[in-house]
Amino acid sequence: MKTLEQWFEEYAVSHQNPKNKVIHYICVPAIYFSVVGLLMSIPSAIIADTLQLQAPIIENWAFVVLLFVLVFYIRLSVAMAFKIAILSAICLVANYYIGQLVPLWLFSIGVFVIAWIGQFYGHNIEGKKPSFLKDLQFLMIGPAWVVENLFSKK
Repeated sequence: MKTLEQWFEEYAVSHQNPKNKVIHYICVPAIYFSVVGLLMSIPSAIIADTLQLQAPIIENWAFVVLLFVLVFYIRLSVAMAFKIAILSAICLVANYYIGQLVPLWLFSIGVFVIAWIGQFYGHNIEGKKPSFLKDLQFLMIGPAWVVENLFSKK
């Protein structure tokens, strides 16, 4: 199994251009955010009936999926899992409130499409294919790479 550092080194190969990096710093969190919103939009009566917590922020499919996402990150780095947990909590809360104002699924689809257009534009600038075309696990490495690059003291 690769270490987080090995994943980052391999991911960085196709993310050298400064413009592509900036695009990724915006679009990767936007995609993560929109996926959380889409998952929150799936009817979750089964989860709500099972948990009976009266806490809509955690009684949804996004929360369930994010628990499994955290397992992926814990296997790589507990510190990174903690950072991603914070990002995930922010996404859950923000999406909850956005969903009170507009149809969350529609908003999330819009963000998702625009952010992916940005991603592919960034890779066009870079002149290299997106890493996830080589290995789908890079879809999970992208958010960690952004978090690490934006909030580390390097």
